[in-house]
Amino acid sequence: MPFSVLNVDIFGRDIEGSPLVFASGDADGLLQPTDRGAVPMPWLDGDAHLVPHWMFDESGQAFAGDPRQALARVLDRFSAKGWQVMAATEIEFHLLSNAQGPIENPVTGHALVHDNILSLNELDQFEPFFNDLYASFAAMGIPAQAATSEAGPGQFEIDLTHQPAMRAADDAALFKMLVKGVARNHDMAATFMAKPITDAPGNGMHVHFSVLDTDGRNIFDDGGNQGTAVLRHAIAGCLAAMPAQTLFFAPFGASFDRLVPGAHAPTGAAWGFDNRTVAVRVPAGPPAARRIEHRVAGGDTNPYLVLAAVLGAALQGIEAGTMPPAPVIGDAYDLKLPQLADSWDQAIAALADPILFGIFHTDLLDNLRRTKQQELRSFADIPHDNWMPHLLEVL
Repeated sequence: MPFSVLNVDIFGRDIEGSPLVFASGDADGLLQPTDRGAVPMPWLDGDAHLVPHWMFDESGQAFAGDPRQALARVLDRFSAKGWQVMAATEIEFHLLSNAQGPIENPVTGHALVHDNILSLNELDQFEPFFNDLYASFAAMGIPAQAATSEAGPGQFEIDLTHQPAMRAADDAALFKMLVKGVARNHDMAATFMAKPITDAPGNGMHVHFSVLDTDGRNIFDDGGNQGTAVLRHAIAGCLAAMPAQTLFFAPFGASFDRLVPGAHAPTGAAWGFDNRTVAVRVPAGPPAARRIEHRVAGGDTNPYLVLAAVLGAALQGIEAGTMPPAPVIGDAYDLKLPQLADSWDQAIAALADPILFGIFHTDLLDNLRRTKQQELRSFADIPHDNWMPHLLEVL
């Protein structure tokens, strides 16, 4: 398979001037199956299976432009310390009508227009969809937990269980394929667009992670409510890298519609205990489960790149022994904080920040920069109100 296949834009086009295309003769890489094996695709008719692969060159070296390899590169650094990262995702999505408008209540036939956060009634109304979805999770080996009705009309969240970080990323990627496929079978469209409905809440992908030592002990657990110094070092690393990493959390121009201050999508680099207004949250719970929740990424992101960015930044903080500022108590939106890049072009420019070079291979950063610059030029010719048809099917 050509290396360039892993470096196309959202429209499926080669990247102009990419060294992976004509300059290299559009050379082939070598796809190798991951350890996941064949995964059933229950939303399709017949006995269809997907076999996940990742990319190497012919000498067996990992292809730096493969997002899964980027995460493996970060996890190898944890493994070298005798540590295993455990991670989980919380992923939000919207169900829309096939006409891309508000979804109708399957029971009453009326369009859903009101917020119904944590509504059991709304979940009940979509019971056939969720029954099929959870049966498919079981068939695919995806450990899904609770589904909740979120704030927006037809918006839902499903939490996946903590597990080794690579498996968590694999499951998040498969999860998104599955939700979209099952929705089509129910004459709906599912989208993970960061902000598919202008006046409704956006879709996020929150990442939770902890780190186990060789004895299986959580290195963030100090036996109390505050967590260890290593926890704080990891938080400091996440905060320091956050502005430069904006593009990994908001990869498209439309992603920035979600990043509005005061709208439950953090735009400032801050942390706190059990505080949902901050970007990096330490959830409440028993000390043995002490973990970090990174709340910035949108639902339209690549799970491998998001986990690589978050975990790579955390490791930088741990290795440097840096400490974060004091935790925020109360409303972080009222504070003056270091901010994410506030536009797509600024986020692309931030890829030149040296803090990223210790996390990602420079080839991946260069490929990503070229890809996003091409997409930026393409969307400049499309009115903002017309972006959705170009994004709905692929995000």
